[in-house]
Amino acid sequence: MIKACALASGSNGNSYFIKTKNNAFLVDTGISSKQILLRLEKIGHSMNEVSAIFISHEHSDHIRGLEVLSKKHPTPIYLTKDTYENSKLNINPSLINFIQADDIVNIGNTKILSFSKCHDAIDPCSYVFEHDGKKISVITDIGIACNNVTKHVKNSNMIFLETNYDDQMLTNSFYPQHLKNRISGNNGHLSNYHAGLLILEHASPELKYLFLSHLSENNNNPDAAMETFHSVIHQRKDLQKLKTIITSRNDVSEIIEF
Repeated sequence: MIKACALASGSNGNSYFIKTKNNAFLVDTGISSKQILLRLEKIGHSMNEVSAIFISHEHSDHIRGLEVLSKKHPTPIYLTKDTYENSKLNINPSLINFIQADDIVNIGNTKILSFSKCHDAIDPCSYVFEHDGKKISVITDIGIACNNVTKHVKNSNMIFLETNYDDQMLTNSFYPQHLKNRISGNNGHLSNYHAGLLILEHASPELKYLFLSHLSENNNNPDAAMETFHSVIHQRKDLQKLKTIITSRNDVSEIIEF
């Protein structure tokens, strides 16, 4: 059995919860320590169950709560050395475990694989959790679907996938042009359309659950993300039963158990 949800997901804060039979994990801690604890409590869990925290990169919406959380709950933290050094965090060194892309960490009966991706951070990683023959991938903050991303999309049963912006909303937004270019660039973020295209072209028929994640507050909304994503993937009949879940910046998402 695997349980998974987004504690928070959006341009202002991200944290993902994955629970197997004997272990639980967080990917990113981009909301306050207080909110992480409250949202875990809301779903009937606590930091005492969390075996490890995996950090994807050093941007504040992915590490905001980590320093305070680590002082209250001394949980092992896994991240790359460059990510840690660029995070400016002050964390007890005994909690830090440095990893590199393509490393495998085994915790209990769960195997966690890190892999590199295209984003404007120093050494960004995404993660795949494999347990009991099932694979969950957390793939946000990607500018393009590089070979690493497509490889793991093909192998996943559940994905937290970035649908950051709607193309038209970004084009018409109040953002300055340089910021629009950064968001839509190869090291920026993935649009609703390109997220759908990634799944259409590369997902396995064994993909059963997909969380639409990391939605922009100003350049996207849940209806646009869902409508555009489904307008693309509907071309594949084997994806008609794919369950898609919208994540929220303000609350815990729907919890999936499988």
